[in-house]
Amino acid sequence: VQLQACGGGTVQAGGSLRLSCVASGDTFSTYGVGWFRQVSGKDREFVAAISWSGTNTYYTDSVKGRFAISRDNTKNTVYLQMNSLKPEDTAVYFCAAEKEYLIRYYRDVGGYPYWGQGTQVTVSS
Repeated sequence: VQLQACGGGTVQAGGSLRLSCVASGDTFSTYGVGWFRQVSGKDREFVAAISWSGTNTYYTDSVKGRFAISRDNTKNTVYLQMNSLKPEDTAVYFCAAEKEYLIRYYRDVGGYPYWGQGTQVTVSS
């Protein structure tokens, strides 16, 4: 499966952005998908993930109540709605995917073999 992340940009603190992860090349509805982010010089960190059906979602504590992950399998797309953005949310955001039955731990960056190219999110104070 190939992934393309888009929707990043520059917003002021308190603003919103919606990221999209568009998949092609395989039956997307069989994949779990995660969003991760990375600041230059730091490790890539888990943000949110969603199961193949959308029934199960997972978030890192720092984004709970502000970010929402969802998916539309008819459009082969996973979304990350980001509200109440903070300067510390500034990072390059990546989406990643793996066959649902192979995922042991959604938060594990090493558990995803398929990655999109990343989209920059900058939140100004």
